[in-house]
Amino acid sequence: MHFTKKNWVWTIILITTIICCSGILILHVKNWVSNGDNSLALRSGFYNVEIPLNELDSVVFVERIPPMERLHGFSALDKEKGVFREFKDSLTDKKVHVFVDNINQHKVKLVYKDSTYVYFNLKDSVETFQLFQKLSNSTGMLSTPN
Repeated sequence: MHFTKKNWVWTIILITTIICCSGILILHVKNWVSNGDNSLALRSGFYNVEIPLNELDSVVFVERIPPMERLHGFSALDKEKGVFREFKDSLTDKKVHVFVDNINQHKVKLVYKDSTYVYFNLKDSVETFQLFQKLSNSTGMLSTPN
């Protein structure tokens, strides 16, 4: 039998790459929401945003996300995640964070700091609606946009 000497360094690099890519994919599979007493944190892989509830201007339940330009992020199947910029506001470079697990369901639109937008929903529409109600009740605001 003839044995060839294999380079073990490349094998370790390949295994490490596969483990890292799998971990990143798992982190992006769903939105991770932590709702504290005075803040709401949304995380999905590399993208995260923490919103203090006292700076929340409005909470609105919307059917569609407006057309936007993707600065960075991704769309895969029913998911839409990343940082976007609205077409109508391309001069000011305002960033819109999008954490949508199911594009076909209604989304929650949060406006905070007077003009910063976040769109999100969860995979389960009932959980999304419960979180919407909790946010609108905790802020004591009507669900009308600015």
